[in-house]
Amino acid sequence: MSTPAPHPRPTAPAVSGPPADRQPPLRVTEFTDPACPWAWGAEPVFRLLRHTWDPYVRWRRVFGILFDEDDDPAPDADAEARWYEGFVRGVAEHTRAPYAPRLHWLTRTSWPASLAAKSARAQGGEVAERVLRRLRETTFVLGAPADTPDGVEDALRGIPGLDLPRLLTALGSAEAREAVGADWAETRAPLADVLDLEGPGPHPGRAKEVGDRYRYALPTVLFEGPGGRKCVPGWQPLEAYIEAAEAVAGGPLPRPGTLSPGAALARWHTLTGPELALLTGEFAPPSGAVRVETGNGPLWLHPEEARHHPATRA
Repeated sequence: MSTPAPHPRPTAPAVSGPPADRQPPLRVTEFTDPACPWAWGAEPVFRLLRHTWDPYVRWRRVFGILFDEDDDPAPDADAEARWYEGFVRGVAEHTRAPYAPRLHWLTRTSWPASLAAKSARAQGGEVAERVLRRLRETTFVLGAPADTPDGVEDALRGIPGLDLPRLLTALGSAEAREAVGADWAETRAPLADVLDLEGPGPHPGRAKEVGDRYRYALPTVLFEGPGGRKCVPGWQPLEAYIEAAEAVAGGPLPRPGTLSPGAALARWHTLTGPELALLTGEFAPPSGAVRVETGNGPLWLHPEEARHHPATRA
């Protein structure tokens, strides 16, 4: 499959950020799950927007629990994994995201990874970003979802700056359980706008009926600011997020630019092919990047990341 060129990204004139004593004018809520293939495929766009708008937004993640604890187990676990493996590959036809050559099992529950990702926020934004990314990669690079506390512990070893014992203690706490429980409930109280949504594309973002409730499709991004509220659900292009954000921000926002491949790898430590193209405008990886093969193109690791990443430990 040929790789389309990245979105053009003209850079707007500089726009000053908010004064230090004021809250950012834009609030962003991202409904996600570590094991959602559409959310994984949206990471290039979300990384670019978070990086570009960092001084101007307060970006909050809500973990929607795609795989709940009380879901009925599949009668044939391997057949279920093969079906979902095919589903992930179908999603990747649209997102171009990497996927594991073989999904060894279907995620049994999203709770352990979500608890870990939520608890990591107490150790700073950079650490939390790397924790969530590593958890996503257990499913979409390794094919071995971190869906138990032991699996989470193994996946997160060696992340720079992470106090792993502290995180493991936190994710088992009542406070973490309550926080993710609140996320579960918030995801299952979607805006009326998305209940009967009809739209083009493979994943327009209509709310999903789950039991006697509805939940946001994942990912869904909610923008709130002086100009009101806009919801961007499902699989959407970069321009849809920019348009919604600027409509509610009460003023112009900087347009995304590009980094050099080396700067992008130093910033994020792990890059997919679509991320390399979107964040840098280039397709060649930076010198020294460690290549990890997947079922749909390489994942590029910073050498420091490669020393501890579960895909390269052996």
